Amino acid sequence: MGIAGMFAKLPWGRILAATFAVGALGAVGATGAAAAGGGVLKVRLGGDQTETRIVIDLDRAASGKLANDAASPRQVVLNLPGVNVDGALQGNGLGLVRAWSVERTATGARLHLDLAADATVKRRFLLPPADGVANYRYVLDLGSNAPTRPALPAVRTAAADTVTLISMPAPQALAQTQAIAQIRKPISLRKVVIIDAGHGGKDPGAQGAAGVEKDVTLAAARALKARLEKSGRYRVVMTRDSDAYVPLDTRVQIARHADADLFISLHADSGPDANTRGASVYTLADRASGRSAKFVSKDDWFMKASAPGDRGVSGILFDLTQRATHNRSASFAEMLLDRVADQQTLLRRSHREAGLAVLLAPDVPAVLLEMGFITSPEDEAILGDPAGRQRLMGAVADTIDSYFDQETKLASR
Repeated sequence: MGIAGMFAKLPWGRILAATFAVGALGAVGATGAAAAGGGVLKVRLGGDQTETRIVIDLDRAASGKLANDAASPRQVVLNLPGVNVDGALQGNGLGLVRAWSVERTATGARLHLDLAADATVKRRFLLPPADGVANYRYVLDLGSNAPTRPALPAVRTAAADTVTLISMPAPQALAQTQAIAQIRKPISLRKVVIIDAGHGGKDPGAQGAAGVEKDVTLAAARALKARLEKSGRYRVVMTRDSDAYVPLDTRVQIARHADADLFISLHADSGPDANTRGASVYTLADRASGRSAKFVSKDDWFMKASAPGDRGVSGILFDLTQRATHNRSASFAEMLLDRVADQQTLLRRSHREAGLAVLLAPDVPAVLLEMGFITSPEDEAILGDPAGRQRLMGAVADTIDSYFDQETKLASR
């Protein structure tokens, strides 16, 4: 296959598009509406409350990765790196699945399954095009953790349907299951936000008159986490939630492992002049982008794009991914400064670029917020006051809301 042919099969939309379209897709049994394009074509479910099969129809091969940090025991999260999804898809479930959604992430697509009962992923596999089916199918089989009951007669679907209904409940039970599925609300599409409290443990950070930076950043991070989680729109991951030392590289790996949609590192600046005060935001400088390569692994989707021994295509995709991430980071930084200015003085040059280690993830939009100067009496008073922190972190949370809202509005045009 030539280079042009390879390009045609790669998820350019995920790299180049700054937004995604919002839509809805319901799929029960063998039914399902196709997406408007992209890697995910549709999602179909079959089975009952003993065993349920989920089939994701794809226009390309994909490798899936189960997240081991799902928000609750009754949730399954499957990441599909390198798979595009043009719309935020969601629908009611069937059997062991109460509701499902598919959303775009910084690295591909993510499937959320909200379970109706305790269940385990028994098997998952990829089926290539075959037997009259023109597309790939990623299959997950769920099995109930409840005590087994006598199996009921198996029911096979039509030949065109690749979902095998493993067993069928009695008519009354089936009617109840479908009625419950209809009244349950689809699960919300939650973005993953990483909050990084700067310094910690053996690294105290800058020294103020009343305290040290590591304590100020942790208090602010906890306030921001509480504010974001209150909205129900986000899954929030803290790089540290105690006075612990976390290496800088580890903080980046936490973000990539969580398939983060946004990374924000909180810090307090310092300087020799106590009269210097104000907030600023850093994004990654172009000159430091080459250092991001150390966070790339052979399992990243763009590393699998080239033929063995030829990294040309992978290199191009890596560069495009970085550029898209840089643009998103810069967009968020400008929005953040606009909001923070209502609560805190800004430095004259408030948007800065640097090669800071925590900004190096090539596929996670990231900023570092200097909330003010801990060496300034005025700024330290704001950062040390719970009410002042709440107002400042409220501005940060409002920015995060607006950032993701803007993505949705632009995509729906």
